Amino acid sequence: MNLLKALATVSSMTLLSRILGFARDAIIARAFGAGAATDAFFVAFKLPNLLRRLFAEGAFSQAFVPILAEYKNARGEEATRILVNRVATVLFVVVACVAMLGIIAAPLIVLVSAPGFTASPEKFALTVELTRIVFPYILFMSLVAFAGGILNTFSRFMVPAFTPVLLNVAMILAAAVAAPYFDPPVLALAWGAFIGGVMQLALQIPALKRLGFLPRWDWAPKDEGVRRILYLMGPAAFGVSIAQISLLINTIFASFLATGSVSWLYYADRLMEFPTGMLGVALGTILLPSLAKHYADNDPSEYSRLLDWGLRMTLMLAAPAAVGLGILAVPLIATLFLYGEFTPHDLAMTRLALVAYSIGLVGLILVKVLAPGFYARQNIKTPVKIALVTLLATQAMNLAFIGPLQHAGLALSIGLGACLNAGILFYKLRKLGIFQPQVGWTAFLLKLAAALAVMGLLLWLGIGDEKSWIEYAFAQRMLHLAALVAGGAGAYFATLWLLGFRLHQFKRRAA
Repeated sequence: MNLLKALATVSSMTLLSRILGFARDAIIARAFGAGAATDAFFVAFKLPNLLRRLFAEGAFSQAFVPILAEYKNARGEEATRILVNRVATVLFVVVACVAMLGIIAAPLIVLVSAPGFTASPEKFALTVELTRIVFPYILFMSLVAFAGGILNTFSRFMVPAFTPVLLNVAMILAAAVAAPYFDPPVLALAWGAFIGGVMQLALQIPALKRLGFLPRWDWAPKDEGVRRILYLMGPAAFGVSIAQISLLINTIFASFLATGSVSWLYYADRLMEFPTGMLGVALGTILLPSLAKHYADNDPSEYSRLLDWGLRMTLMLAAPAAVGLGILAVPLIATLFLYGEFTPHDLAMTRLALVAYSIGLVGLILVKVLAPGFYARQNIKTPVKIALVTLLATQAMNLAFIGPLQHAGLALSIGLGACLNAGILFYKLRKLGIFQPQVGWTAFLLKLAAALAVMGLLLWLGIGDEKSWIEYAFAQRMLHLAALVAGGAGAYFATLWLLGFRLHQFKRRAA
């Protein structure tokens, strides 16, 4: 399969998911605003989301896919099927136990996650109740990530990429239809997340069955492949989830700030995750199986060329996204969230967080591409050491920025920490000889800078008076924002085309 085509497939499905995600958040903002109820739900959902990254999309996938690719390429179909059965069984048992512990220990989890909530017993109790409802979500999503790892290794990218759409559908229906039937209404959001997890898992089962890899029960925790995956997964859980750990610590800091701080950070984070998911997660998803194949084939030159392709694609697509988020912060937030209980003050506060996040967006996406350069080689120690340095640096920046910048300082520390993480990963890949840049990087970067300057100027001139976005009707906001996005993207890619960029230059076959 052509990797550019695979990237387009995964990104388009991610785009659909993100659009529905924004619709979901707009409906939540309209129905609940940015107050105590949304603060409680976002805190309750934060830890299951973090554990989803630890057990599922992050550490598990990074540990599982390289081993699965090795079995597929070197040991044959039967050995691969046995590995799938045994890994599925152990994963189910472990994550089910974690989910049960989370339900039992919900009060302690909320106390640690948001200690500031103890000042309001009602808010604390609501957060505990929501946490108990959403915690089983990690079990469903861990199994979904397991299924997605198998499908991606066999170049079946469509179903895993489409799966997140179902969570957004479930939560939209919960907020828009079911909320009035719950007391308090925010409980509907928690049940929407629970049902969304069930729906995502149900979608993956037929795809696995068609592939011939639907798992069966096979309890063998001492199996060689299972033990290797668990060995890789432990440190990888920390290494690939550093941004999520930082976000969790940020929630603790934000719980002591003004009411609404948790929600302002959440809404800004949702906008930031749009390009992070479309580009970073998509690139990491399609790169990892091919990198693992090149490593298994002992082909370092192709390994390096594939990393070079991934870095160029990242910079070409992530840099304009970062510039666009920073300049279009007010139009984006107003169009998506400025309705109902979401006030102009909420817009101004969310804008500060989004601009701060945009500074580090390229770093956040680069980490998704650079880290697989180590994990595909089953090298865990190096990125984990880098992640530890990044976490310590991020918390030091939190302490420095939270006073003068409040919640925006927390967002800035996440972005700068990601840039530090990406920078050290890149340095180590070069130092260890894993990555050798291809020719033409200087010209590539200069052309990129010129296109970004043209796009940025056009967007800045096209916004007009930012205050008018508060007064616009919904249709005016949508039309103006669509024109800005289309015009900015058109100007950027037209400039690149005039400077000699052509689509065929970025085509590459999967391993």
